[in-house]
Amino acid sequence: MESDAQAAQKLVIKVTAGADAPERCSQAFTVAAVAAASGVEVSLWLTGESAWFALPGRAAEFELPHAAPLPDLIESVRATGLITLCTQCAARRDITEADVIDGVRIAGAQVFVSEVMGEGARALVY
Repeated sequence: MESDAQAAQKLVIKVTAGADAPERCSQAFTVAAVAAASGVEVSLWLTGESAWFALPGRAAEFELPHAAPLPDLIESVRATGLITLCTQCAARRDITEADVIDGVRIAGAQVFVSEVMGEGARALVY
């Protein structure tokens, strides 16, 4: 049974890897999806090469043997959590709010720092 302290915790995950480091990328999305499915408040940040997964269809192109499909993991997080695309990462890739999948916001370092410094927050970077 969860204590009130556990229920109030938030997990902020920053994923910096994409197809360039598929195992690290998959680990980040898997941990985020498992946490979300476990009732943890999840905020998943897409930075660096993972920024591409904010675009429709891009996650379906990602393949890693013995790993859950990336679109399924993203959907699990979107169902109860928050997905954010880094402002600078988006700008460097010419990605705008109009380009991203539903439920993805674009925000910067100030919002990230605010989330990780929040009461009960824990942060992981992949």
